[in-house]
Formats: sequence, C-alpha cells, structure tokens
Amino acid sequence: MTHATFYIIDETHLAADSDYQWHFACSQAALSYRQGHKVYLLADSKAQAEQIDEYLWQQDPDNFVPHNLIGEGPRGGSPVEIGWPGRRHSGRRGVLINLAQEAPNFAVTFSQVVDFVPCDEKLKQLARERYKQYRQAGIQLKTAAAPETP
Repeated sequence: MTHATFYIIDETHLAADSDYQWHFACSQAALSYRQGHKVYLLADSKAQAEQIDEYLWQQDPDNFVPHNLIGEGPRGGSPVEIGWPGRRHSGRRGVLINLAQEAPNFAVTFSQVVDFVPCDEKLKQLARERYKQYRQAGIQLKTAAAPETP
C-alpha cells in the first residue's frame, strides 16, 4: 500500500529560503537515497528539473547523491531520477517526491509519496486537489510540518 506525507510549508520557510520547497525536496531525496531507496523526484517543469539537477551537483562531495535527469545517465537511471510532467521514470522506484502541481496518475506504483502544501492560497488549493486524488486512489495520507531548514 502507498503512503503519502504532505509537508506544510509556511511563510517562515520562504522568508529564510525562497526556494525552500525544492531544497527540502532535494534533502528528502538524499535522505531516502541514504536509506537505500530509489527515488523519482517529479519537478513541475523541465526548467525546474534542470535547476534541481544543478543544485544537487553543487552539494559538498560528502553529501553527493547519485542522480540524473530522466533520459540521461545509466540504463535504469541513477538512484535519484529527476523528471517532469509528461515523462515517465525508469524502472521500479520506492519513493516519489512530487513538486508538480498535479497528482501523477502513477503515484500508486510507489510505496511512499512526499508532497507539499505551500502557503500561497492558489497553490494550497492545488495541494488539496492532489490530496483528494491520492485519497481516491487508496493512498494512506498524513500531514506534517516541514522542518525549519531543509
């Protein structure tokens, strides 16, 4: 059964880091990788996926996470694969980290889903819709406060 956690992001997170949401998504990908999971990080767009890829390349060598953009890297992808809507991940992966505005219809193929509730009202409403879609798909849901720093 798939389990999803929605992390609630508030104004204090964004005041400290305007890109907090995807920095936190990257830290969740790194944590999942270190726990032995293969991760699919679904960006909202190809441009955002490229930004995330660049951000991960800039991490300290001690914090390096093997990753690639979808369609690049080794056959079957790296432990952390970064994609965007309209592209499908390669192979079986345990963790989906969703930064897209819509719930991917393949979320149920993962054991864990990480999603976000931004503080912007329009984006918050989109998160509510994703929550409903996940619930209708039979995914077990919970919410949690995002940590102060990613």
